[in-house]
Order: sequence, then C-alpha cells, then structure tokens
Amino acid sequence: MNERIKAAVIGSGNIGTDLMIKIIRNSKVLEMAAMVGIDPDSDGLARARRFGIATTHEGIDGLQRLDCWDDIKVVFDATSAGAHKKHNDVVTSAGKVMIDLTPAAIGPYVIPVVNGDKHLGANNVNMVTCGGQATIPIVAAVSSVATVHYGEIVASIASKSAGPGTRANIDEFTETTSKGIEQVGGAAKGKAIIVLNPAEPPMIMRDTVFTLSSGADEATIEAAILTMVEKVKSYVPGYCLKQKVQFERFGSNNKVHIPGIGEFEGIKTSVFLEVEGAAHYLPAYAGNLDIMTSAGLATAEKIATTRFLKEPAQ
Repeated sequence: MNERIKAAVIGSGNIGTDLMIKIIRNSKVLEMAAMVGIDPDSDGLARARRFGIATTHEGIDGLQRLDCWDDIKVVFDATSAGAHKKHNDVVTSAGKVMIDLTPAAIGPYVIPVVNGDKHLGANNVNMVTCGGQATIPIVAAVSSVATVHYGEIVASIASKSAGPGTRANIDEFTETTSKGIEQVGGAAKGKAIIVLNPAEPPMIMRDTVFTLSSGADEATIEAAILTMVEKVKSYVPGYCLKQKVQFERFGSNNKVHIPGIGEFEGIKTSVFLEVEGAAHYLPAYAGNLDIMTSAGLATAEKIATTRFLKEPAQ
C-alpha cells in the first residue's frame, strides 16, 4: 500500500509532539502534513520544521491557510477542552475527521480495545483521558463477565509529565473519566481521581482500579482482566500489571456500605497497573502521554483505513 492519509496535529506541546513523532516513525496509514501551535518558539513546531512538515503558529486559522489544508482528512486536537469546540466546528464542517485528545467530549468516548469499532463513522471521537485509556479497559473487562455496581480509578502521574494543557483540564479529567467508566466501562457508578506526584526521580505512571461486582467468581474476573491487558499491550507495549489481581469478598455477614450506593454484597477487585512510555519524545516515565497518543493513533488509523483507503494497510 503506497497511499497514506494526510493528518494534522493541533497543539505543539508534549502530547502533540509525541503524537507527531509516533505518526512519522510508526504509522503505515497516516502521513504528517501539518503541525499547528500558537507559540512560534515551541519545541514541537521547531521539530516539525526539521522534519519538513508544514507548520503554523496561528492556530486553527493558520491551519486553514496552509496549502495542504484541503488534502488533510484527519485532524488530532491536543490542546484543551476550552479550545476544542472551535477546532471541531472548523474541522468537521470541512468534512474532516476530528480525533479529540482533550477532555471536551463533544464526540463519543472511544477506548480502542473496548468500543473502537462502534464509532468508525463518527466525525468526532473523544479519547477520554490518559487515566481513562489506562483504566477503563479493566472496568470493561470486569463488566464483560459480571455486573459492576461501582468502579473507581486513581491515576498517578509524574508532575513533570503534566504540561499546561493537562493542568488546565484537571476538573474535566475527573468528570470525563468518571463518565467514561460508566458509559464505556459499564459500571453503574464511576469515580476518578488524578494525582500529580512531584517525586524525584519522576515516577512511571501508576493506575489503580477498584470494582465492586456481582455475578461472576474470582477466576472468571481475573481471566477477563488478563485477556484485556494483553489487548492493550498490542498498541501500548509498556502497559502491564504490577502484581496479581487482588480480591475481597463481602457476604451477608460482612456487607460494606458505599456512600451513594448503599450496602454491597459481592466481590471487590483491585487491579494495579503501570504504564511505561515508549520515550518517543519525553522520557519513559511519561506513560500517561504515551497511552493517550497511542490510543489516538490506533483509533485514527482504524477510521482512516475504513473510510478513506481503498485497500487495508499492510
């Protein structure tokens, strides 16, 4: 296959730059056509120019003035939830597909291994959050074999890996991830917490997933989780369990009271994850960036292959 689909990245910060490098190095479906920022001195724009990629520091307005605009079919937004609405309006009205890496959630939530095939016709898909990409697959795995009454995740990332965009979207992170736990993960109730850890040396991304479920035994739940971990590893090699899945059973003689839910009988499952980044742009500890850009790229390639290519990528 010689044909590749032209793509643009809006946002020349940490996430956008990592995504650009992934497309250049790894993608057999997409071709980087433009890198867009608002800071003319940003490292992302400088790197794009060295790769010979068209650039603009005039945001979405500048992108529309580039010669390659008409040829671009896929646009990634790696800016902020607040800026995304305008970006989406421009991109989708021009007939292009928007891959949203902000927590704006204008389009449907997409986790590649959970519901990636359900929204291939959408003009805007939302990649939830880095914590969501890491943890919602686990909640979905439990939901595939049991009834999940409650799902809670704690995403701990190195403070150094959280750029201005991430810090500006903390509230949106918790709200979007919580909704994703419910809408994609299948939990009746979801809760998300993010921790920016200032430790030195910086810590690799760690995620903890708790579920309260009924209707399946421990062995069945564990098997579903292990299968899901392998699926995520197919596009995020640094994704792994840090220890064996932990279980605690609550019966009629030792019910647990959960605020907002009430008394619970069933199985509490605790899953401890680590996400080591591929270090395409930032150090390996920034697994939160790596899983977000990897998920966005996997989703975009599937959409592009389905909608724009005459023959599948080899």
